[in-house]
Amino acid sequence: MSEDLASTVAAAPVATVLFVDDEPSILSALRRLFRPQGYKVLMAEGGAAGLALLELETVDLVISDMRMPEMDGVQFLEQVRQRWPHIVRVMLTGYADITSTIGAINRGEIHRYIAKPWDDQDILLSVSDGLKRQRLERENRELVALTQSQNAQLQDVNAQLQEVNGQLQMANAQLQDNNEDLEDRVKERTQALEAANAQLGEANQRLADANAQMEQANQQLNAANLQLEENFALSISVFSGLLELRDGSVSGHGHRVADLARRLAEHMSLSPIEVTDIYNAGLLHEVGKIGLPDHLLQKTVSLMTGDEFEIYKRHPQHAQAALMPLGRLRQTAIIIRSQHERLDGKGFPDGLSGYEVPLGAQIINVASTYEALIAGRLAEKVYSTEDAVKAVLEGRGSRYDNEVIEAFEVVMKELAAEAGADIEINSAQLRPGMVLTRPVLSPHGSVLLPKDFKFTSAVVKQVLDFEQRLGLPFSFFVKQVLDPRAAKPPAASAAAKPLTPPASSAKPQAAPARA
Repeated sequence: MSEDLASTVAAAPVATVLFVDDEPSILSALRRLFRPQGYKVLMAEGGAAGLALLELETVDLVISDMRMPEMDGVQFLEQVRQRWPHIVRVMLTGYADITSTIGAINRGEIHRYIAKPWDDQDILLSVSDGLKRQRLERENRELVALTQSQNAQLQDVNAQLQEVNGQLQMANAQLQDNNEDLEDRVKERTQALEAANAQLGEANQRLADANAQMEQANQQLNAANLQLEENFALSISVFSGLLELRDGSVSGHGHRVADLARRLAEHMSLSPIEVTDIYNAGLLHEVGKIGLPDHLLQKTVSLMTGDEFEIYKRHPQHAQAALMPLGRLRQTAIIIRSQHERLDGKGFPDGLSGYEVPLGAQIINVASTYEALIAGRLAEKVYSTEDAVKAVLEGRGSRYDNEVIEAFEVVMKELAAEAGADIEINSAQLRPGMVLTRPVLSPHGSVLLPKDFKFTSAVVKQVLDFEQRLGLPFSFFVKQVLDPRAAKPPAASAAAKPLTPPASSAKPQAAPARA
């Protein structure tokens, strides 16, 4: 994208764009093109669906295909013009039909029509231009209304000034007749004004003191809110660990799924709120299993009987029912409910398909499937990382959207490169001079220690003290080539469990085979 286009898109406010087309491939292509530009993207597979969506959402611009069943683009855009005249309308057509184009211009009053196949630069500039023109028209209307209001106010002020002028003339006449009396009144008024100024000074001082107290209270409130956020995220992390104690698994499965899901969401440029919801869903994706019988928790999914699998399939619904009362986790609960849904409609519990399957649920499905395969939780054998990646890629198009699979492939390559450049240690193995290769994050997602941070003796001691107070172990990825003056970390015992921070980027050890 050119610098002019980038600056134009960056300067515009966040806008909502609706794509209407009966071809899912066209909708998917438009979504991939426009999402990175910062727009909120909505999609509808037909004119009726588009009108229904416009009843619910505030939309700035509509791009509609010309040729659609039941309701063509001209009919659809005509209704949009009549019901929502402020929305910018663009026609997308693959047919050289001058009659239809004229109908769209006359009846739908479209901003522009674009022929298929479109040029990415051209359609982006067309949308940017339409939104800019819409914004200028809105600002012009507001400016006209403001000007009219100010003119009315000026007329009122002028009338008041004329009235005041008349009063001043009368007052001047009185002043001329009562000059001596006026001097006495001026003196009295001056004294009263001085007393009022003194009182005003005292009031200003009291107000300044109150503002200082309010600022201090706000700082304390912000600190308390931040602590609540940290405690909330820490509670989720701790609860995830308690679930693993319930089913006897090795600590860290929930965190591994959450960390991988977060990397996928960040690579797909999802919003910070979406990333947080997906990360929380990764931590709690097995919360519904807490109600399963003990023998099912220890059983590999592929070995379950038909009746056992029917019981197992209810755990996403149980999870949603448990989490929905918590307002902060309602979107997380929806993601967890749909974590086993598939694009082809063969998933559970609702049999969703296509765009019905939430993107966050697909991300959790990919992350949990990969981690379960390398831990032996889905099949009798434990998959290697290479075989697990191949197994996930086989779900392209049937289980997962191609965009999710592409992000998974990139992240797997990144993880492979990182694994070859660093080693994982626990806090007891930290030594001065070691350098982090990945940031250490708090449960809230804030950076505790940045990448390339070099440990000192004082920081090592602070880490050990913090870990003891928190009651949760941490692990760290450090460069394999250490400072020659730093001691080599002692080799970890084969039976020792790696320590995983509540929300860090560390890759914990895989869990044993079970359901």
